Amino acid sequence: MALDPAEQHLRHVEKDVLIPKIMREKARERCSEQVEGMEVFYQMLQRLRAPYGIKMSEREFCLERLSNCLHYNDPAFYEECKLEYLKEREEFRKTGVPTKKRLQKLPTNM
Repeated sequence: MALDPAEQHLRHVEKDVLIPKIMREKARERCSEQVEGMEVFYQMLQRLRAPYGIKMSEREFCLERLSNCLHYNDPAFYEECKLEYLKEREEFRKTGVPTKKRLQKLPTNM
C-alpha cells in the first residue's frame, strides 16, 4: 500500500508532537530577544533563590511571560506550521529523502 504524497490526514503524533516541535523552533527564531532576556532573568532568579530563599516557581513564571511572544495558542500560527509540515512530508513521500539531509551540502571532493 503506497502512501499518497498529497494526503492531508495527520496522525496523532504529527498533531501533538511534530507540528508543536516546528512551532517551538520557529517561535524561538521569531522571539530570540525575548527568549534571551528570559534566560538571563531565570539565571538571576536562580542565583537569588539560595541566599534569599525565593520559593516561587521561576521556570513556570518565565514560561508564562514568554507565552505571548511564542504564539503557542495562536491557531493561525499552528496552521502555518501544519502547512509547512505537510509540505515537508509530501516532499519526503515523493523523494524518500528527509528535508534535513536534502538541504545539507554534499562534499565537493567526491
